[in-house]
Amino acid sequence: MVTIAARSELVAHAADTIARGSKSFAVASRLFGRRERERVWLLYAWCRACDDLADAQDMGGALGDQSNPHERLATIRQRTALALQGVATGDASFDGFGVVARECGITAADADDVIAGFALDSEDWRPRTEADMMQYCYHVAGAVGVMMALVMGVPRSDEDTLDRACDLGLAFQLANIVRDLWEDDAAGRCYLPIEWLVEADIPPGQHMKPHYRAALVDLVAHACAIGRCHEASARVGAGRLPFRARWAILSATGIYGDIARMVESAGPNAWNARVHTGALSKAGWVARSVVAAMRPPPRDCGETARGRLWTRRQLAERARR
Repeated sequence: MVTIAARSELVAHAADTIARGSKSFAVASRLFGRRERERVWLLYAWCRACDDLADAQDMGGALGDQSNPHERLATIRQRTALALQGVATGDASFDGFGVVARECGITAADADDVIAGFALDSEDWRPRTEADMMQYCYHVAGAVGVMMALVMGVPRSDEDTLDRACDLGLAFQLANIVRDLWEDDAAGRCYLPIEWLVEADIPPGQHMKPHYRAALVDLVAHACAIGRCHEASARVGAGRLPFRARWAILSATGIYGDIARMVESAGPNAWNARVHTGALSKAGWVARSVVAAMRPPPRDCGETARGRLWTRRQLAERARR
């Protein structure tokens, strides 16, 4: 009979998962207090397991056999449902999710918001408009940001802070999109809106061809500008967290924000090699963020950023249509 491992074993598994799956977030997660750190790891392990199942990969590595995507999606849904019911799944990442969900009030609806992003990929979906792109970002990262906020103790009634947490997820995913254009193209995917490509006279599916690089750089700059606006909003929400959580989130924001900044500054050479932040850069953000965490938080993200924000409410409503 399959049983759920002890919480300590599930946490150890999750710690190993984040160490292998995301060096950037692993560094920032060490800054949380023990309780929040363990919960963040448990949530991350579920996200990593879902992503790997959806793309038939290991720790975000090379994509595997992409046949039968609906079967993999069904597995994600089945294991998540069992975990939320407190039933052993035989997978420590899902069992750990069940533990953190019960501890923090994460619901099936919260999980479904994330799984909906994997469902889009299983349908070979492409964003036609900017709104479509942002809806995808909401599912695969914004909704995760909301769950992370719940894990850090933000009450579900604090809608504005949950909105800011969603904004951070949106910013992170936009950084992923611009960094991974080459890898996604190799897998037959593109998360830049078709309307953007058409307006730039780039035939869909041809955006990585060398003679379209100059036009592509302009589109990437546009995506990065949207990401910066959501990052600014997220910093407002981070200021409302307890000190150690604030320090961790500000560190992660800086580290991950550097990915988008490096892609944008590299121009047409951004995809010659995969962009990543080094250990020294990560340490620098940890040091700067402890100072920022001790200062009064910004009260507002600024008029310019507000005008570019896609709200959690907007994107959730689009998802329900």
